[in-house]
Amino acid sequence: MSGTSSDGHRPATVEIALVKAGRTKIRYPAELLHDDGTRITVRAPWAAPGVRDFGFVRFEPGDVFTEHYWRDRWYAVKEVYAADGTLKGWYCDVTRPAVRDGATLTVEDLDLDLWCSADASTVLRLDEDEFEASGLPTTDPPAATAARRALTELESLARKNLLPTL
Repeated sequence: MSGTSSDGHRPATVEIALVKAGRTKIRYPAELLHDDGTRITVRAPWAAPGVRDFGFVRFEPGDVFTEHYWRDRWYAVKEVYAADGTLKGWYCDVTRPAVRDGATLTVEDLDLDLWCSADASTVLRLDEDEFEASGLPTTDPPAATAARRALTELESLARKNLLPTL
């Protein structure tokens, strides 16, 4: 499947629905770049209001995210670019496999995240305390196990500098 509309002229768009703890956290439009039935790739500008400074990276207006979602993997990988096109790095969310229903792509965030700087010198596991506090390890042990495995896989990919190959 391509990222163009049926008339072949305008890029197709999808709406990303990020769900967390059973509630929609954010919805935003994204340009559909690719959907091969397993992996879905979209591009979208930074969708939250204002600047979000994590200490190790700042997301801000003008940033552009190329986001990769899978229907068969428990994570999403987001390439983060500054307004000038410079790669900042990869922000990875541990999620349930993505579900696309028409023009909506729903992704359930499971609280675990990973950051990898553009030069791969900084790889950080994030929000493990939020994951434990979420209750998922108690309410859905198989999903919690899959989430932990996904974070370990992402960390391995980042440390081997393989995130750019996804």
